[in-house]
Amino acid sequence: MTQRPASATPDASLADLNTLTDAMLKLRSEVVSGAEQRLKKFHPDCPDIIPFSARNLAQYLALRAIDLRPLQTCLARQGLSSLGRTEAHVMASINQVLRVLTRLTHRNHEADPEPAGIDFERGRHTLKENADHLFGTPPAGRQVRIMVTLPREAALHEDLVQKLVETGMDCARINCAHDDPEVWSAMIRHLRAAERRLNSRCTILMDLAGHKLRTGPLAHRPPVSHVKPRRNLLGRVMQPAQIILNPANGTLITVGEGVYQYLLPAPCLDRMQAGDRLVFEDTRGKKRRMSIVQTLDHGGRLANLDRGAYFTQSTHFVHERRNGMGDWHEIQTLQLDWPALEPVTIRLFKDDLLHLTRTQTPGQPATVDENGQCLLPAHIACTTPEALAALEAGQKIWIDDGKIGGTVDHLTDDGVMIRITHCRPQGHRLRPDRGINFPGASLNLPGLSPQDLEHLGFVAAHADLVGYSFVESRQDMILLMDELARRGGSGLGIVAKIETCRAVENLPEIILATLGRHRLGVMIACGDLAVEIGGERLAEIQEEILWLCEAAHVTVIWATQVLESLAKEGLISRPELTDAAMAGRAECVMLNKGPYILDALRTLDSILVRMQAHQHKKTAQLQALRLAG
Repeated sequence: MTQRPASATPDASLADLNTLTDAMLKLRSEVVSGAEQRLKKFHPDCPDIIPFSARNLAQYLALRAIDLRPLQTCLARQGLSSLGRTEAHVMASINQVLRVLTRLTHRNHEADPEPAGIDFERGRHTLKENADHLFGTPPAGRQVRIMVTLPREAALHEDLVQKLVETGMDCARINCAHDDPEVWSAMIRHLRAAERRLNSRCTILMDLAGHKLRTGPLAHRPPVSHVKPRRNLLGRVMQPAQIILNPANGTLITVGEGVYQYLLPAPCLDRMQAGDRLVFEDTRGKKRRMSIVQTLDHGGRLANLDRGAYFTQSTHFVHERRNGMGDWHEIQTLQLDWPALEPVTIRLFKDDLLHLTRTQTPGQPATVDENGQCLLPAHIACTTPEALAALEAGQKIWIDDGKIGGTVDHLTDDGVMIRITHCRPQGHRLRPDRGINFPGASLNLPGLSPQDLEHLGFVAAHADLVGYSFVESRQDMILLMDELARRGGSGLGIVAKIETCRAVENLPEIILATLGRHRLGVMIACGDLAVEIGGERLAEIQEEILWLCEAAHVTVIWATQVLESLAKEGLISRPELTDAAMAGRAECVMLNKGPYILDALRTLDSILVRMQAHQHKKTAQLQALRLAG
């Protein structure tokens, strides 16, 4: 008969179980005391009316402040819960393990000296109930809601809104960073009409714009026009460039591809006839001749140019005509015009300097000498100039969703000088109205911008939920709740958008400050968040936000540019399909607007319905697999 190893003898096993029981009792004690310390910070005056969800979150935070991995391994070896799914019911999970251990070790009297906390069923039910209170009941057959950002067309086309509701939109998002109350009212009116016709309910989230840290406008200059004839592969001219000179008081006519159009005063055009020419020197000093070949019905002239040329609105053209002797003589001197100025181009390369200014002066490219040496760095304004006051040398900065990166080289009288450290090798074009991020910086901006406060009255009167952009602290949440109360919006649900490093760090206090006062949801907004924390940390942070919110029984909106390629381009991206499947662990998934939004909505609906049979939060649902035979 084979003898069991020493480690498997009853006495040895009992010793292991006793050690494990002691470790679990110690853990429970640390969780209880740690939770109480955290709760005192946010509820010092009313400890008896702390919402049980807040207490469960505090217990989860205390639990996760400890490295549980060695204990988890020991628990799993004994066939016990390894505490990997405690989020919604922390103390119940700990107590249940202890209950089994104390019975096995005959220490039953030590099992339940501490408060039991929220039980398993109530934890899961509370999370579902809170999601229902925030969004309404989910549609039949699908547990996860779908939020859709309404395009401006929703204010013009009622049928589009109805199709969105019919296809599965459970919540309509209106972005207050765009349009105005008149457009928003039309969107809401169309949505409510669709609800009545379809006998369904769709909640409205109005998303406050927040402080717009963006690049300011660019200066404009007379555009440089590059006219070129058609050439074959050998570089020979196959067809001269066709140019239409239009009367300045008229409009441009519809022409085919490769036809250039410019404007001239009508009296100048009246003096031109077929056979005349316009002689000019282009911006490179090259002499060129444009031949007038035809008078057009609308009063314009058709001209040909058989060599390439660059010219601006300041280029002088000499109108010439042959005299009776065959010699060319001058008729008039003129300048061409075209409808609009174009913005200057700022192209940044690694190691370039960029002056980010408080003064709202239109941006200009760098000034360089004849040898290409920089005399004056490029500059552009920050649309929230007060944010620059909080910056110090060495602060990281990202522009245009992380396409341009740099650090603050030094402070200036009018802002900060930035050294570019990250961009494409071929340089990157800096454009106006692009987002600016200062990861980790405390910018000391109020939670609500003046524009947010202006819009809040409309939001309180018309929306079901208010989206809070760039919320970063408990004080920010209190500010919004107070402002809503002043406008009769105490019944509105709040969706806190987690978009910055500080918001991630302060998420527990953001939640604890709100529980019991307002219905609450948390949006994982990956665009700004990825820039703030770095793309390599995004997946990790998304998971942590999901866990903390489940512990607080708070609804999560997954807004990670889900199916973005499909919505905007009509193309399905394989990584986006995986992301959409992962999104099913949240209570709601957001789609951004796009020409193919209905296709994206149908696809997401199908994915969520399929995945809910396989996964709930962190728990795999083990339905019978077809692959198992």
